[in-house]
Amino acid sequence: MYGWRARIGLIIPSSNTTMEPEFWRLMPRGVSIHTTRIRLERVNVEELLSMEKNTEEASKLLATADVDVIVYGCTTGSLVGGLGYDQKIARIIETAAGRPAVTTATAVVEALKKLKAKNVALATPYIDEVNEKEVEFLEKHSFNIVDLKALKIEKNTEIGRVPPEKVYRLVKSLDINGADAVFISCTNLRTIEVIDALEKDLGIPVVSSNTATAWLTLRKLSIQEAGLEVGVLLTKYLHL
Repeated sequence: MYGWRARIGLIIPSSNTTMEPEFWRLMPRGVSIHTTRIRLERVNVEELLSMEKNTEEASKLLATADVDVIVYGCTTGSLVGGLGYDQKIARIIETAAGRPAVTTATAVVEALKKLKAKNVALATPYIDEVNEKEVEFLEKHSFNIVDLKALKIEKNTEIGRVPPEKVYRLVKSLDINGADAVFISCTNLRTIEVIDALEKDLGIPVVSSNTATAWLTLRKLSIQEAGLEVGVLLTKYLHL
């Protein structure tokens, strides 16, 4: 049986082409991933907010697969409504499916706290209006954004086509003076190939949306290993 150790239900934007492949690589043997999608084509505030209305039905569908946890795999989709919006999304899922929920926005906050990071350098693929929502959300969680660099891409399939080496260069362009960690945002941005190199070159932890989400999901499942140990978060901080 696939998922003899745990089954993860995953909700992602319909145009996301990265999170599933990265999540499969990050999960250890015996953990399976079962996905449903909510329509989103462009990463802008209007479309991100519209995802909420289909979250209940998506959660009910995943519950029929007898999953152990449901992950809302969209960073800005789980913070676009402001402080507490990630918790609202989690409550919708848990009420609809009767399963514990993890949202990417919550995972990012918890991961940065675990790393004791207060000052954060932020790299994103987003347009300005989405970056503003993300910075506001992080600042309200008491993080200080020391620098922000963005690719300013709105079409989500184009975000999925950004090669890891471009992500590496984007992060290297950040001013990390005073930063405790780097956060690379977006579950549709390929990161796991370059996180280790970035940590070696920058000398500080580097967290992506997908590594943070994998980390909190595994902790929720009481599983203390990752299938692919990427970055200090997944190599040193999975023990409960």
